[in-house]
Amino acid sequence: MAIMRIMPYLHGDFEAVKDFYVDALGLEVAMDGEHFLGLRSAEHRQVQLVVSAPGVEQPLPHMGIDLGTPEAVDAAHAASLERGLEVVYGPTDEPWGIYRCFVRDPTGKVVSLLARRA
Repeated sequence: MAIMRIMPYLHGDFEAVKDFYVDALGLEVAMDGEHFLGLRSAEHRQVQLVVSAPGVEQPLPHMGIDLGTPEAVDAAHAASLERGLEVVYGPTDEPWGIYRCFVRDPTGKVVSLLARRA
């Protein structure tokens, strides 16, 4: 399986996040929704941050790992179960075109294993 990108997931006030990451550091807004904000580099599209708004339900992942294909997500899900790791969400198709599951890694962090649906 080929890892396409790893994205940190943050949690906080969108305006404060935009003030720092967009205005001060130069990232651009890729997605500005009610519950999630996506930021990226204009030069390197795989450089991304995802921010959830205060009040978004748990469990919130600490990071997302884009595995490229839904089949790779299923394989990583199976490998996680074989290793006795806790799957805390999914796998499921999200309405915005992402197939994902959340797994608690060996350090206790929740990781979103994901791929875009074609």
